[in-house]
Amino acid sequence: MRRLIALLGLAVAFLPFAAWAADPVDMLLVLAADVSRSVTEPKFRLQREGAAAALADADVVRAITSGPNRRIAVCFVEWATAGVQNVVVDWTVIDGAGAARGFGDKLIEAPRSSIGSTSISSAIDYSVRQIENAPFASERRVIDISGDGNNNSGLSVIDARDRALEKGITINALVIMTPAEESFRPEHTNPPGGLEKYFQDNVIGGPGSFTVIAEGHESFGRSLTKKLIQEIAGLSRARQPS
Repeated sequence: MRRLIALLGLAVAFLPFAAWAADPVDMLLVLAADVSRSVTEPKFRLQREGAAAALADADVVRAITSGPNRRIAVCFVEWATAGVQNVVVDWTVIDGAGAARGFGDKLIEAPRSSIGSTSISSAIDYSVRQIENAPFASERRVIDISGDGNNNSGLSVIDARDRALEKGITINALVIMTPAEESFRPEHTNPPGGLEKYFQDNVIGGPGSFTVIAEGHESFGRSLTKKLIQEIAGLSRARQPS
């Protein structure tokens, strides 16, 4: 028996590192996109194509490859009503332009996953679970919530945010603005005080958390590009030796 245990220990010692420890990356990033019923099919396409273009942007790729490990891991999630969330593209290492384009191609080709009400709280909880089960490791763990309305389904969004913060996860937001005259539910897309303030007060949190505004789905890609550069380049600067 002792000999068997010794042999097993020797076998484990010679396993590849990746077999017993998650591969390090500079950031675990969940992109969590709203596909509730307020996101019409044209808006949905703009959102998907904008996300693909943002990840492949040369400045974003440059920021990604400037960190200590020169790579991040990304997971793309879509969400709507409470209990309705889906992984569209699972955890993928982005370490250059080719990987970024490949991720974007998968994203554009995938069918729309769901439709329904807006449960930001469920989106946060679901994204936290993806991070906890990621096959990669990083001290920097971020959820990017993009949405065009307030939480109107599921549990308290503040409680969901606080649960994520307790785990050391930062939440940022891309706030998609909808003119009141174009909204079928103005109280949802334009709550008192404005949608950006709603996200700032109820959704985002963690060190350096922030919001970026997209003036409609047409500018989603440009706004996400700006947001990714701010997140990733800011991380790279923070880790540079003084």
